[in-house]
Amino acid sequence: MAFSVPYLGHGVGLRTTHFPRVLDGTARADWFEAVSENFMIDGGRPLAVLERARASCPVVLHGVSLSLGSTDPLSERYLRALRALVDRIAPSWVSDHLCWGSVGGRYAHDLLPLPYTEEALEHVVDRVETVQNRLGRQILIENVSSYLTFAHSAMPEWEFLAAIAERADCGILLDVNNVYVSAVNHGFDPERYVMAMPPDRVGQIHLAGHSDKGTHLLDTHDGHVVPAVWDLYRVAVQRCGPISTLIEWDDRVPEWGVLCAEAERARMVEAQMLEEAHAATA
Repeated sequence: MAFSVPYLGHGVGLRTTHFPRVLDGTARADWFEAVSENFMIDGGRPLAVLERARASCPVVLHGVSLSLGSTDPLSERYLRALRALVDRIAPSWVSDHLCWGSVGGRYAHDLLPLPYTEEALEHVVDRVETVQNRLGRQILIENVSSYLTFAHSAMPEWEFLAAIAERADCGILLDVNNVYVSAVNHGFDPERYVMAMPPDRVGQIHLAGHSDKGTHLLDTHDGHVVPAVWDLYRVAVQRCGPISTLIEWDDRVPEWGVLCAEAERARMVEAQMLEEAHAATA
């Protein structure tokens, strides 16, 4: 089965700081990404904001608690609530992370990496297929930032991610900032990772800021995208073409104009790379 999602342009995350502007109609964006768990409720202001945002532009749902890599059973309660939200909002797509975050029914509230083995690959593929069947649609899975690796991993992360997308017939949410953070932390080439992505499976890109802790980089989403990540985004556009791109800014969230300016910069970088690619083939 082919994978395809619409091209939405350059969007921003739907965050509480900007709820008033969404409600009064002054928060204009190409599209919004909403954290699924924040809206898996029966009513209230958050859901009203999401519905108002959906009335003005496309919305996508991005989960943080599906725990696709866990050995715990998938939560039936979670899947029912997510399906209800999907049916209510009709998002352009749904995504979650390639990670685990629960064990024994307890949630760590973190996005923890997996060992990249054939056993883990088969396990995640089965769970992605189950989720897709329950939602009645394909989903996208996102690479996470990581701060440790497993000695018994049998393949690099980029091969693992691409294989899941192919076997489970799902899409990839390529977080370019996470690629860069993990590359610095573990000493691999981030461009090699991006260039290994199958372009026909990448449906969305994330850009974000991170913090340099001296011994490692920490994925904090609390500032501007750094130059090295912008450079890697150029590689991603070169590899995949125009892909819906989101600015993630979750802590120390700036005023609306600053956030939109970051999304506009992503638009300009993409346009420049596409123009260069066109000129090269003309």
